[in-house]
Amino acid sequence: MAAVENVLVAAQAAGKPSLVTYVTGGIRDDWTDLLDAMTGAGADVIEIGLPFSDPILDGPVIQQASTEAISRGATLPGILAALRNWRSTAPRQVPLIAMTYASHAYSRGLGRFCRDLADAGIAGTIIPDLPYSEAGEYLDEAAAAGLDATLMVTPATPPSQMRLIASRSRGFLYVMSVMATTGPSKERDGDGWATATRALRDSPRPALIGVGIDTPERAAAAARHADGVIVGSALVRQVLDGATAADLAGSVAALRAAVDQARP
Repeated sequence: MAAVENVLVAAQAAGKPSLVTYVTGGIRDDWTDLLDAMTGAGADVIEIGLPFSDPILDGPVIQQASTEAISRGATLPGILAALRNWRSTAPRQVPLIAMTYASHAYSRGLGRFCRDLADAGIAGTIIPDLPYSEAGEYLDEAAAAGLDATLMVTPATPPSQMRLIASRSRGFLYVMSVMATTGPSKERDGDGWATATRALRDSPRPALIGVGIDTPERAAAAARHADGVIVGSALVRQVLDGATAADLAGSVAALRAAVDQARP
């Protein structure tokens, strides 16, 4: 098991819901300080969004964050260099996952892309626009580089397909709570919870719920139905609105408390 899976499996074994948070790389000058804030407040794993000009899974918040990061000159090499520097001084570290799109990976070459991530200290990857049926080479290259390549399922994923995806996913199985882009959702949570129940049955690895988890209350509800939760847009919105690292730490601490209290 790579670092992501090690951490999440240990939490699962202890009966502790996992909390995965997200920040867009290069969103502002002090963006690596936000990693310290999140880890200090109790995040188990952090997703680093690699800015992309057409992030089709992401809603308006992360689209805006990507646009701002790119306008500031954020590039993949620059983000990876910043992460290497952060790892050399960070007082506490958690596994990092690169959240990106197929264009980033294929334009660089899958093997080189995965090796570059691993060399920067990243432990996992998620490429949401790469269909499972086309992901074989990517999964092999990620494994060769020592990365946990996480795959996604949705409420519309057929049971037979979910079992196949769950068998190939590494780190965890990402359960989208809704069929929608990232950000707050008005759809019924019950569909996501039912998908998580199926995922828990079918996945040999932890199943975590993401997309639409925007408040501590919703995070707690999700944690009752899965091995953990992923919170992204709600935190990125705060960063875009000028939240300090201390502000963000407070928000992550509230999420941490909510998911911990969700379990008896």
